[in-house]
Amino acid sequence: MTIPISYNLRNLVARRTTTVMTALGIGLTVAVLLALLAMVEGLRTALEAGADPRNVLVLRKGSTAELNSFLTRQGFQDLKYTPGIARGADGEPLASLEVVTVIVLEGPENPGGMNVTLRGLLPVGFRMREGIRIAQGKMFETGKREIVVGKGIAARYPGTRVGGTLRFGRGEWTIVGIMDAGRSASNSEIFADLNQLSADYDRGDALSSALVRAVDDAAVPPLIQTLENDRRLNMSAQTELAYYQGQMVSAAPIRVLGVVVALIMAVGSSFAAMNTMYAAVSRRAAEIGTLRVLGFSRAGILASFLIESLLLSLMGGLVGCLLALPLNNLTTGIGSFVTFSEITFNLRITPAAMAAGIAFALLMGALGGLLPAGSAARKQILTALRGV
Repeated sequence: MTIPISYNLRNLVARRTTTVMTALGIGLTVAVLLALLAMVEGLRTALEAGADPRNVLVLRKGSTAELNSFLTRQGFQDLKYTPGIARGADGEPLASLEVVTVIVLEGPENPGGMNVTLRGLLPVGFRMREGIRIAQGKMFETGKREIVVGKGIAARYPGTRVGGTLRFGRGEWTIVGIMDAGRSASNSEIFADLNQLSADYDRGDALSSALVRAVDDAAVPPLIQTLENDRRLNMSAQTELAYYQGQMVSAAPIRVLGVVVALIMAVGSSFAAMNTMYAAVSRRAAEIGTLRVLGFSRAGILASFLIESLLLSLMGGLVGCLLALPLNNLTTGIGSFVTFSEITFNLRITPAAMAAGIAFALLMGALGGLLPAGSAARKQILTALRGV
């Protein structure tokens, strides 16, 4: 015979103070876990959102990132007519030679300054990044010291508003536009004209990378293989998506921190749930005896108290989700070990993350409730009826 769940719900309501305090403790643990999961998911989305599956990033062979790659203009001319590269409406190959460096920006959150990616590119490079639009102002003009900044940078650094100036290279650059790249990492970059930027940094024939587009998805693997096998080019190639996925190494410390903090807090929350349930068993000893007299089995009592602990932890999991929800879409940034610059992204509290948080709460409830439930099930009828 099964004890109805309404019995457990009434007991939780009757002990409302301890119920609320225990649920809040579990909720805080879940909220911390969700915050760390939101950072990892937000970073992953930022790195993968803007990557077109047809885009192929070409670096110097042996290079691990655009920042330490070396590509010449002649090498670019040789590779951009490789079979399998798509052509635009003007008949020219969809290939963009680019130079990548970093500059230091100071802001309220980073008064000491933070590295930000500065990218010089051809107009075709901007068109190939189809998810980017100019949200405010205009696009930079070729041959001028004009820049457009990602909306993530504009939000975190007050000195990067349209009409303002930044000093780097050989002079001052005018901010003429703010670009909206959706959730992608381009929101963390500054775009400028390739030739003007390379001239300012004396990078005339020492550029960084090339972005090319395959004619279709099926043409991507053969194109990568062709570029990799051409000894004359001495270049490595990978999809743009694969390159950005490789930068997820920056999320490794967050994952480790999340696991450690969540485990430490989970131990405390499990003990809190255990203490609450042990107290419930002690106070309800006579009830347990009565239940046994009425014909409820030891297994039924064990299941009932375990269910009560799970209900308590479920409430805590829901509280944790509510506490974490205000963090959704909050803008933050993290330093990348690959680009040595800051990546701006939005925290993402996804349904999957909330489901994981609730599952984690139920696990804490199960661990915290199993021993007290066993204690309740083992009580002898006469001993229980005496309230011992």
